[in-house]
Amino acid sequence: MKKINIGKKILSENEKCAIENKSLLTKQKKLCLNMISSPGSGKTTILVRTITELNNKIKIGVIEGDIQTDIDAQRIRATKAPAFQINTEGACHLSAAQISRGLKNLPVNDLDLIIIENVGNLVCPSAFELGETGKVVVLSVAEGDDKPAKYPGIFAKSKTLLINKIDMLASDGQVDFDIERVKSDASRLNKAIEIFPISAKTGQGMADWYDWLIRNVKQSRMQT
Repeated sequence: MKKINIGKKILSENEKCAIENKSLLTKQKKLCLNMISSPGSGKTTILVRTITELNNKIKIGVIEGDIQTDIDAQRIRATKAPAFQINTEGACHLSAAQISRGLKNLPVNDLDLIIIENVGNLVCPSAFELGETGKVVVLSVAEGDDKPAKYPGIFAKSKTLLINKIDMLASDGQVDFDIERVKSDASRLNKAIEIFPISAKTGQGMADWYDWLIRNVKQSRMQT
């Protein structure tokens, strides 16, 4: 009896589309970051400040993912940066096909960086590749310092961790958050992850995040 191996992996439609997105971005030498967090971590505030303060250095466009409304996209557009809104109508993550549509509706040729602001969720978005260059996970101090331990998947896959709202740590101990625990747990999951404690409200620590972005934009431009 002849044994036939039928175990060859067949790419799902999402994986196929993610590969196409990645190929397009690589060909055009564009940096694309998939920003993931729980709701209320401050992703949009981070983006608004980043776009405003880096306006003369790099051009940023945003693909904005939300279940409903375009509230966050309006905030991005107020900075004069291009933003494409995707409403998932209940889905807890963005798909590669939606990102493909977003890329077609942004002036990609004129941009240095595309940031995908994913739907607020630490679980589902981490499981779906979109063709991005890398993932950025945002954790606010108000959420607690146990999140890398409880949601290891996204921390293990991300290039960067932004610990946001660190200005709240100075509020007379009202926020119980062990920043060293977060750094240790995240680094244990991902030795290569770069961690930046920041406050998008006050600007504290944002310069390190900007330096990281500029460095990675330059690396994308040099890729062959």
